[in-house]
Amino acid sequence: MSPVAPAALSLHQALAEVGAEIDRRFDALLAVPDDARARLYQAMRHAAIGGGKRLRPLLVFAVADMFRVNRDCTAAVATAIECIHVYSLIHDDLPAMDDDDTRRGKPTVHKAFDEATAILAGDSLHALAFEILGEATAHADPLVRAELVVELARASGAAGMAGGQMMDLVAETTRFDLATVTRLQALKTGALIAFSVEAGAILGHAGPEARTSLRGYARDIGLAFQIADDILDVEGDEETVGKKLGKDGDAGKETFLSLLGLYRAREQARMLVEQSIAHLHAFGPEADLLREIARFVLERDR
Repeated sequence: MSPVAPAALSLHQALAEVGAEIDRRFDALLAVPDDARARLYQAMRHAAIGGGKRLRPLLVFAVADMFRVNRDCTAAVATAIECIHVYSLIHDDLPAMDDDDTRRGKPTVHKAFDEATAILAGDSLHALAFEILGEATAHADPLVRAELVVELARASGAAGMAGGQMMDLVAETTRFDLATVTRLQALKTGALIAFSVEAGAILGHAGPEARTSLRGYARDIGLAFQIADDILDVEGDEETVGKKLGKDGDAGKETFLSLLGLYRAREQARMLVEQSIAHLHAFGPEADLLREIARFVLERDR
């Protein structure tokens, strides 16, 4: 990977560089074996390589670079988090969940392969995440690796992403108020975004005050990200976004947009971005990439 830290680059350069690094690592990790497992590896590669914003890996790099963490360690942890994200997308797209046909501008894994292979591909990426974190390449200190494993498990399980997905399924048959929708999205989307920020701080042995500030930043951009997603679901272009839009409304789910209206939703997202940046007041130019990422959350078109 380039020795130039993302903090020294523009946001778009940083996204491109981190995206290329994650793709390179997946390409090496998911080399297709010459045996009966080949189809499984092909499905994992289909989901993991190419496309996607790579926002979560970028957040890991942006924070870890503030604390001068070894970049190979950072890249390993960022890849583990992206494994969890990709696994969640594979499973969310299944007929039993959101039943989507396209993701990142190409057929979903169960469409390109089959449902059984998609389930196994998701399961395998989930396992790969913790395999990566358990190896010394993630960090020389076993206590750091243990904390990363515990916190990623918490962020991705019933107390985090999976719990939020369960709430999302219930939302199809139950009316949720704003507080419940906020809780749902803080788990389903926000928990992994928050851990991406936390992971950089764990790698860097950040102190309590720094970690408190970064948690506040992560919480606010996670919610702003979801509000922007809700707006894109109504106003976005399907070809640009890379998936079918308007499904939440068709399913009768309450969203930030349905509860707040377009104008108030935009204002809420803008306020959250401003708050997230304010949480970084104790940091100097080393946090400029985090500030750019917060603004990007509102400006993105996919």
